[in-house]
Amino acid sequence: MAELTIYLGNKNYSSWSLRPWLVLKRTTVAFDEVVIPLYQPGSRETILKYSPSGRVPALRHGEVMVWDSLAICEYLAESFPNFDLWPKDQAARALARVVSAEMHAGFEALREHLPMNIRSSFPGRGVTPEVQADINRIMSIWRDCRSRFGDGQGDFLFGSFTIADAMFAPIVTRFRTYKIELEREADAYCDTVLAMPAMQEWITAAKNEPMIIEKYEF
Repeated sequence: MAELTIYLGNKNYSSWSLRPWLVLKRTTVAFDEVVIPLYQPGSRETILKYSPSGRVPALRHGEVMVWDSLAICEYLAESFPNFDLWPKDQAARALARVVSAEMHAGFEALREHLPMNIRSSFPGRGVTPEVQADINRIMSIWRDCRSRFGDGQGDFLFGSFTIADAMFAPIVTRFRTYKIELEREADAYCDTVLAMPAMQEWITAAKNEPMIIEKYEF
């Protein structure tokens, strides 16, 4: 049994689970994962065994428990500093943290109308004016990060992969599910995220899951 265990929701739907899982994969440290199907009888009771908030993801590291996506990412960055999960440059690191926090706390319209559903396709569905405003803001964030710290350094927001990329990874899947029209640079960034081996592993698992949550299938 690995010292680290991450507790996740359905891989097809749980955007919050994907984020720290990608960061954990980046560390290359051995870990166990437990997928707890959501919205099933007994789901909350099972989750409460590992997460006092009653929500996933949650991370167990020895005697330490962490049960928030961004907090898990921060904990991993502190626990495994050699993997540069935040940018080394202070200004870049500040921007990476603030855009990660904005993703963590914002974009309510996009979350409501374009829920994550990796294995399905709903072209153009749910793109209200409020959702389009969220999409425009996300493209602006990506453009700013890339132009200031990523251009010429690599294909991720800050050149190499960081927690900020993990925070936006579920958005990438949504843009593909709903066939969102993007700026050329934003579309190229989506390709970069989707090409990650860890991302492909998650997508394959999501497509093979037997569980279906009807309210996310429309």
